[in-house]
Amino acid sequence: MTSAPRRTARLTYGLAGVGCALVLAEALPRMGIVDPRHLPPTSRIAAALAAELGRSGFWLAVADTVAAWAQGLAIAVVAGVACGVVIATVPGLRAVTASTIEFLRPIPSVALIPLAILLLGTDIRSTLLLVVYASFWQVLVQVVAGIHDIDPVAADTARAFRLSAPQRIWHLALPTALPYVLTGVRLAASVALVLAVTAELVIGAPGLGQEISVAMTAGAVPRMYALIAVAGVLGVAVNLAARGTEHRLLRWHPSVREEATA
Repeated sequence: MTSAPRRTARLTYGLAGVGCALVLAEALPRMGIVDPRHLPPTSRIAAALAAELGRSGFWLAVADTVAAWAQGLAIAVVAGVACGVVIATVPGLRAVTASTIEFLRPIPSVALIPLAILLLGTDIRSTLLLVVYASFWQVLVQVVAGIHDIDPVAADTARAFRLSAPQRIWHLALPTALPYVLTGVRLAASVALVLAVTAELVIGAPGLGQEISVAMTAGAVPRMYALIAVAGVLGVAVNLAARGTEHRLLRWHPSVREEATA
């Protein structure tokens, strides 16, 4: 089976799975197996979603979430690539910073919520702090790993031709690390969206998370599920866009060519 039919089959199976889940979510509350106050039928959630689509406040919330996600991701990518290149290329710096990175990286971003509120309040700046902190490590670790994966023969050749440090970074380090960088960006993109919605939900910053919190507090359960579904759709869109960008930029890479022909 060629790659196109395989992709079509995967898409068909995926849509069939989603359809089955929607039918099951419609049937269980109506059969009394699940309390409809806690899980409304799919039709009621769909009606609530349709009502949201016609409300300007909904689109403003989506725009706020996307803005916080995009700004935080951009800052994290730039900072992660810059710091990763410096750490990986300066002799001895990786060993000096390794313990600090391994200490800071596992700290959950949600644990920083009290600090973010204390320092920055409850506006978008707090959301950005959490998004950047969570996403930064995804990019940094990948950049460092990518640069340290440079072929020793290529490194010796660059030294033999007496390339300067900026030339080695531009012509050798970055092309070698690019697949790692794009993997880090793809992971960071998903993490950034999760943290953006989480921060809005907990802190109360404007966005989808805040709308979900308001719907939950008001007891508007179908609306709450509709907003959660929108957040899920955003997550799928982010992941697909990141994967598409990765494949376009890495068409020359053997792993992408093998995947395309598989």
